Amino acid sequence: MYKKRTKINSYFRRLIFYFWFLFIIGISSIISIFYAASKGYLGILPSTKDIENPAMKVGSEVYDSNGILLGRFFSENRTLISYQQLPKDLVNALIAKEDIRFKYHSGIDVKSFLRAILSLGKRGGGSTISQQLAKLLFTGPSAKNKLQRIHQKLLEWVMAIELEKRYTKEEIITMYYNKFDFLYNAKGIETAAHTYFNKKVSELNLGESAILVGMLENPSLYNPRNYPDRAKKQRNLVLYQMKKYNFLNIDKYQKELKKPVKINFKIQKKDFELLTYYGEFLKKEIQEALDEHEEKTGQKFDLYSSGLKIYTSIDAKMQDYAEKAVKKHLSQLQILFNRFQRTNKNAPFLNISKEKTKRILISAMHRTSLYQDLKQRGLTEKKIIEEFQKPQLIKLFTWNGTKEVFMSPWNFIRYQKSIIQAGMVSVESSTGFIKAWVGGIDFNYFQYDHVSQTQRQVGSVFKPILYAAAINELHYNPCTKISNEKFHLGKWTPRNSNGKYGGFITLKDGLAFSINTISARLISQMTPGPVINLARKMGIESIIPKHPSIALGSADLTLYEMTGAFNTFTNYGIYVKPSILVKIEDENENLIKEHIDLSRRQVFNEEVGYIMLKLMQGVVKYGTAKRLKSYNLTGDIAGKTGTTNENSDGWFIGMIPNLTTGVWVGWEDRFSHFDSIKLGQGANMALPIWAYYIKSLYKDINLIYHNKLLFQKPKNYQSYWDYCDEIHIKEENEINEEKKEDKINPLKKMIDFDRNLNFKKNKDHENDK
Repeated sequence: MYKKRTKINSYFRRLIFYFWFLFIIGISSIISIFYAASKGYLGILPSTKDIENPAMKVGSEVYDSNGILLGRFFSENRTLISYQQLPKDLVNALIAKEDIRFKYHSGIDVKSFLRAILSLGKRGGGSTISQQLAKLLFTGPSAKNKLQRIHQKLLEWVMAIELEKRYTKEEIITMYYNKFDFLYNAKGIETAAHTYFNKKVSELNLGESAILVGMLENPSLYNPRNYPDRAKKQRNLVLYQMKKYNFLNIDKYQKELKKPVKINFKIQKKDFELLTYYGEFLKKEIQEALDEHEEKTGQKFDLYSSGLKIYTSIDAKMQDYAEKAVKKHLSQLQILFNRFQRTNKNAPFLNISKEKTKRILISAMHRTSLYQDLKQRGLTEKKIIEEFQKPQLIKLFTWNGTKEVFMSPWNFIRYQKSIIQAGMVSVESSTGFIKAWVGGIDFNYFQYDHVSQTQRQVGSVFKPILYAAAINELHYNPCTKISNEKFHLGKWTPRNSNGKYGGFITLKDGLAFSINTISARLISQMTPGPVINLARKMGIESIIPKHPSIALGSADLTLYEMTGAFNTFTNYGIYVKPSILVKIEDENENLIKEHIDLSRRQVFNEEVGYIMLKLMQGVVKYGTAKRLKSYNLTGDIAGKTGTTNENSDGWFIGMIPNLTTGVWVGWEDRFSHFDSIKLGQGANMALPIWAYYIKSLYKDINLIYHNKLLFQKPKNYQSYWDYCDEIHIKEENEINEEKKEDKINPLKKMIDFDRNLNFKKNKDHENDK
């Protein structure tokens, strides 16, 4: 008996010894593992700086001139929210479902951890909210095998403890919600609320909060859009947990269970990413500013992830008015174009052969993604064309909205070529700030920007630059008379659109009626050099050929360049480069960049600028833009129309005292056009858009653009020029009868100059009296 007791005691002592031995070894191992993990021996850990400033990619917000959010530039569609913006139910649901002891542990919940070990993970993994946040921030997606997962788990423990040291419980919850990816490009709880329920996170109700918390376990498996039944069961589980831990009373719990899962799904599309026509132009301005800031300070910012606040000159109201004006006119113009195309078997192209048409369509086909896909599959060109001629369901742009039809990709390309396109940009005169930018008719279908990217023949809209050069270089004035006789300039014979020639015409009337022979004679006296030089000073950077035909607008230029150049007239001879960017702030509202215009330069004196405005007021009052009268627009208005060969392009650039607005209208391909000048001229294609837009501005009492503004006359301006046609008409008619020359010879110029000088002296003498 004694020996038996001795054996039992000996066995028990050994058992106790082994227990404590294994316990000490286990504890030592755990401590050693934690120590090794914390020192980075088991894997690279983020630095203290990374922990204190965890990577949370936040897009840059873009605002208009009145602080209205226009959109974002982002790599992750995320909007950060504060703890105060989280509904109480959303916080309670998270704690009840994921980590009921969250408020009491320091990153690791020992009880949940032991439960997970004893159940071999069948009752959950014991991850706290802090550990889940550590995984989101630092360790990434789950490992591929158990050994890697154990290693990853160790790192998460260490990082969870480090996070708990540095952040409050509220900050950890906020970071977790801001970081989680709810799918469909919904990064963070705020974007998720907009995506699944089309509301702000602060507006979420109990059921909606429970649905989103249920998604945290597996956003694909419990997605309410794809699997509403699963989402409902998961929501009910969250509600049960909330009841279990006294976040809900039994009545509210039972009432909530009966409710169906309702979502208002709306993907935050790329239009929210500010994918609009002026987006690329704005990005270029921003990047230049950020590069300059980095060069000066060494501080680097990323447009897509640094949470910048970007303030632009765009006015959301004016942008809306501009877009509506484009749609209002072009939808009507499209009807006319389609009507005239009914008998055209080669539609939408005019005056070209079927072979030429086929080449145009094949060229367009080569630029499509469908062609690239078929080419990669090894199809021959002949087979690809056959595939393009097979009908399929296609979404079409129409002026009344999207329309789905069965159409072959080949005919779809032809259809696209028939749609009238437009560009429009509106620039504030004194600052050069762009207030509205319409690069096309619909960014979803036509993404090529017709403001800054499209170079099109400018036609007669170039003539004011020529006239300004003549006034500046030759010291001509609005009363200077030029021969309208037909003449030859080398092999070039300029022709007037109305076929009328003869007599002498003042510069004022020459520009008002856009007479080609007058423009041609002016450039014959100056040569293209001075005209091109002036155009360069006025901001035109595109190639301008050194040929006399530029006097009639043969150069291909952008609407952005031409509107900026015309703004030099509105700004009385001072060129200001049109810009959108006003200022950039970092996420803490520290100023990074404020717009300072270094491009401002005096191109010609204010007197020349005012003379040109007076000349272009004549264009509007009785010249090629006189149809503006039919829109009942009053006040000081100046402008110039432009029409190119075969009516392929219609232009109008109009100016009121504090705003310069340019409009171009045409087609994707120059062989699409109206057959008649009546419909194809700039006064019919582009001018009405300008008129609709300005009328909207005038009606809006909250804007500073109205018909009471006047062009300001310079102090040295000789007002007799306004009336010189009436005063000299009899005398000039007598001279015209005596001399009809092809060119104005030097003697004639001297007579004109002397006559004007004497008249000036007489007028000054009368004023002295």
